[in-house]
Amino acid sequence: MRFKPTKLGGAFLVEMEPRDDARGFFARIHCAREFAERGLASNFVQTSIAYTRNRGTLRGLHFQLPPAGEIKLVRCIAGAIYDVIVDLRPGSPTYRQHLGVELTARNRLALYVPEMFAHGMQTLEDETEVLYQISAFYTPDKATGVRCDDPKLGIRWPLPVTEMNEKDRNWPLLGEPPIS
Repeated sequence: MRFKPTKLGGAFLVEMEPRDDARGFFARIHCAREFAERGLASNFVQTSIAYTRNRGTLRGLHFQLPPAGEIKLVRCIAGAIYDVIVDLRPGSPTYRQHLGVELTARNRLALYVPEMFAHGMQTLEDETEVLYQISAFYTPDKATGVRCDDPKLGIRWPLPVTEMNEKDRNWPLLGEPPIS
């Protein structure tokens, strides 16, 4: 695997290194040793799939507060997404900055999302599936988010938003409780 640092400290694009032959290829998408050698979390306690029917659907921006903070490894396994992370670590040199990357079933990239980063995505194709490996158990009373259209973030989503659930639509703006 190749780990490519992003402009947001602690976040990486993870590229697999396929071994090709006449049948196709074989590749590791996670190796605890390789993650640990880079100081990255390698113990994922939950794996989830998000299936989205329609292009333009937006999910997020979500995260969990400490002590239930999550690290995520996100990979698109069918279709395509525009994946966005926002650094919400107080004191970080990239605090409130965001990064958007295209993850597709074709490019096979994964995004390593550190703790205290909000995460969201917009589907670029119908029938999209995203696989999440998560380092902490879902803890409803620690689950929160920020608005995907917060003007302080200035995220430019690639498509008009066609669907979003009510909870995501009503997350607070930055500076409103529970995030300062």
